[in-house]
Order: sequence, then structure tokens, then C-alpha cells
Amino acid sequence: MGKKRKHAEASEAPKEEVAQERPKRTLLGWKDGVPEKQNSSPVFRNREKVLVTCSRRITYRYRHLMLNVVSLLPHCKKDSKVESKESKGATLNELIELRNCSSCLFFECRKQKDLYLWMVKCPSGPSVKFLVNAVHTMEELKLTGNHLKGSRPLLTFTSNFDKEPRWKLIKEMIVQIFGTPKDQRKVKPFHDHVFVFSIVDGHIWFRNYQISVPHNETDKVDRGGLDKLTLVEVGPRFCLNPIKIFGSSFGGPTFYENPFYISPNQIRALEKKKKAGKYSKKVKAKKRRKLHGLSNPLEPDEFADLWKD
Repeated sequence: MGKKRKHAEASEAPKEEVAQERPKRTLLGWKDGVPEKQNSSPVFRNREKVLVTCSRRITYRYRHLMLNVVSLLPHCKKDSKVESKESKGATLNELIELRNCSSCLFFECRKQKDLYLWMVKCPSGPSVKFLVNAVHTMEELKLTGNHLKGSRPLLTFTSNFDKEPRWKLIKEMIVQIFGTPKDQRKVKPFHDHVFVFSIVDGHIWFRNYQISVPHNETDKVDRGGLDKLTLVEVGPRFCLNPIKIFGSSFGGPTFYENPFYISPNQIRALEKKKKAGKYSKKVKAKKRRKLHGLSNPLEPDEFADLWKD
């Protein structure tokens, strides 16, 4: 019968080695068991998405303008037409939430003549309503500029955007809506065109230019070539006349109302009155001439019947 081990010998006996757990595998590689250090200042990631849609019975020219804007914004989502009624705000807010967007550009056409643009931040606002004038699409301009689709644009503004609070608010909304996020999946990682927003006579004028850089045979920028940069216009062109700024999405309290805004209906009514006044002047002139002739008859001519016989 074998001898029993002493207590000291038993403690010195080799222990069985336990296999270590295999680290978990993730989409970004193998993950160690050590917890990651959390940064005190988290990095902001721009997740801006813009819904672009239009109203029913929109004309072909304004529809082409909307498609040009869609081609310039790779982070936007295009949706079907929406009926332009008083309840369009609730419909569009629901549609924006379903499409997981945070902003909206709504092209509203009325009487197949006038185009209005709603620039909205959802769901809490604010929202700005513009009248769109001087519309020129890419198809009709036929300019020589050409930039890569999906590239990130540079946004430039004139200095008068920082003078008044309303222009500061509109500038911030333009930066958030037209500024393409860096990490968006459809975006190319470079800049080759620029959006220019300038204020002239209380209107915002939009231009899109390609950044043209002189290259040599090896496709590298020449030394000092950055000083020879040129801008070639691509299009489209349009002018925005601000009408009202609302506190919430597609409505709410009015923060600002343009006192110099005249609706297109009033302009057309004044033109009709002007034409009607021109015709009424002609009728009144004929009547005055006839009354003048009756009140001042000509004296009979004594030689009128001289050669009658």
C-alpha cells in the first residue's frame, strides 16, 4: 500500500494549466478583454440627412432644378410628390421621420408659375420660406464647368451674412443643409467645387463653381500652381427671396417677416391694371374727340358747291 504524501509535498504538486479564453471577434478585428478607455471629449460625427421633395403639378423647369440640387447633395434622399395644402406640414414631418432625416428642402409650385422653397430643420424647427427667382438649370445653361459627382463642396458666404440676426440664422441653416458630411458613404474624400452664397438687394444668389487646378504630365500640381487656381461655373443658378422665418417646422410663431416682399399675385394684378388703364385711356380719348367735334362744328364752306353743276 502506498505511503501518504506529506502536506508540504501535496502543496508543491504541479497544478493543471487552464486555457485562456479566446478573444471575441468583431467587425473591426479581434477585441481584447481590456476595456477601452473612454475619451472625456467624444468626437462629433455629422449625421445630417436631407429630404428633397416637391409639390404636385410642378412644372418641368422647376422639377429639373430640384433634380440638379439632388445631384449636388450626396447626403440627400429624394421622395415622391406631396400635395400642397394646409396640412402639408404634418405630412412632411411624418415623412421626414420615416426616412430618418433631420432637414428638408420642399419645392412648392403654385399656379404653375411661382416656385417657393421651404428650408426646414425637423422636427423642432426653425423653417424659412423663400420665393425662388431667376431660375437657370444645368441643361439650359450648358456651361463648361464639370466636377465629380459626390465630391464635398466648399461653402463661401459674403461678409453681410454676419451683420443681422436673420442672415446669421439663414447662414447656419444653409451650412447644415448644404454642407456634406465627411463620413457619408456616398461622398468622395476631396473638394473640387464651391458653393457661393451672396446677398444682393436683400436676395440670396446661388452659384456653383468648379475648382480648376493646372496639372503637368505626371498629374501633380505645378510649383506655385495654387496661385493659378481658376473657377469655372457649373450651374444651376437661382435667387432666393426670404419671405418669413418660422419658429417650428413648416409653421409656428413668426420670427421675421420681410417688409419689402411683394407677392407675384400682386405684381400680376398691377400689370393687368396697367394694361386695363391703357385701354380705358384710348376709349376716353375717342369719346373726348367726338364730343369736341360735336361742340365745335366747322363753318360751312362757301365754295363747297362751286363745281357741283
